[in-house]
Amino acid sequence: MRKAEFINAVVEKTGLSKKDVQAVINAALEVITEALKKGDSVSFIGFGSFTTRRRAQRKAKVPGSKKVVVVPATRVVKFKVGKKLKEAVAKGA
Repeated sequence: MRKAEFINAVVEKTGLSKKDVQAVINAALEVITEALKKGDSVSFIGFGSFTTRRRAQRKAKVPGSKKVVVVPATRVVKFKVGKKLKEAVAKGA
């Protein structure tokens, strides 16, 4: 499901206008992004939580050659699935 399809699904469930739903979803994504950029975590009980982790510098081989490059250290986003979401997906399978 892409973002546009997600917005349409929320419009159908809520009865709100597409413009309002799009504004709320965009604002929510911005707030999550800003919190993660600051190093904060974002948790939705039962759904899951977004956190950031530090990935250390490492060496990696370039596929198809013997060249080794250094991949710099960076921060990455991690998502931990909540219990209710995990159970709902397992039952739906």
